[in-house]
Amino acid sequence: MGAGMVELGPGMVEVGAAEAAQTVPPAKRRRVLALKTAAAAAGRRPRRERRPSAIQRLFQACRAVFRGPGTVPAPAEVALLRAMLDRMRPEDVGLSSDMPFFRNRDAPATEGTPAITHTTIYKSEKFSMVLFFLPTNAVIPLHNHPGMTVFNKLLIGSMHAKSYDWADPDDPPNESDASSADGQLRLAQLVVDDVFTAPCDTSVLFPTAGGNMHRFRAVAPSAFLDILGPPYSIEEDRDCTYYTDIPYSEHHMTSNELIGNEQEGRRLAWLKEVEMPRDLKMHTVRYSGPPISDR
Repeated sequence: MGAGMVELGPGMVEVGAAEAAQTVPPAKRRRVLALKTAAAAAGRRPRRERRPSAIQRLFQACRAVFRGPGTVPAPAEVALLRAMLDRMRPEDVGLSSDMPFFRNRDAPATEGTPAITHTTIYKSEKFSMVLFFLPTNAVIPLHNHPGMTVFNKLLIGSMHAKSYDWADPDDPPNESDASSADGQLRLAQLVVDDVFTAPCDTSVLFPTAGGNMHRFRAVAPSAFLDILGPPYSIEEDRDCTYYTDIPYSEHHMTSNELIGNEQEGRRLAWLKEVEMPRDLKMHTVRYSGPPISDR
């Protein structure tokens, strides 16, 4: 109902309405009458303006938070986006756990690694919003996010996540970190090695912290929303690099100092750059969830 309107409930007598009308200022009564007349002419009750959808509100917040390459959101901005994503539900992006894809608990009967599907909700030079769909046993290999802040929200399913940060982010790999037989290696510190099941909290990674290099494996059919700011861009030197991890204790370069670090709880590994795995299959589909407007 419009502001100031008085609703007549069942059993209310006419004198009650008259008494209520007397308490409303004349100018407001005229506005109420005008609203009733317009609604009657249109054959419906006056309606309040519809609130933006959850994905639209998230988009608007991202547009305010992400300022382009070379910037990282402030802690308050990170907290804002994380809180919004924590409240996101599958239906906010047009998904349901009752969909056949998520009810199929077994891996597809195909050879090799199951294919991954993704859909882009929005992309600009400042940020992107992308949905990923992983059938059981599908794997997104260990990869990095150069210069990016990434918010990851698991919406449906269960996934094993493993992530690393460089043990010394200010010390890039050099000849002392490599051998002719093994190629270039760089020391990394394990950040996460765990299984997550929806609903769960949003994870956030930063250019040099939070697990910038990570790998996902679907324990059950899963869907997650990634927000990357800024997005990947080959032109701006933000290409995706893939890695393989080697346990620190299984490599001849491991020293007594590293063993001491491991014993103190700093779990380490060697990472080696590799080509994009040949069995990685990515399919793109059109986004069909609630629309967003950038106006």
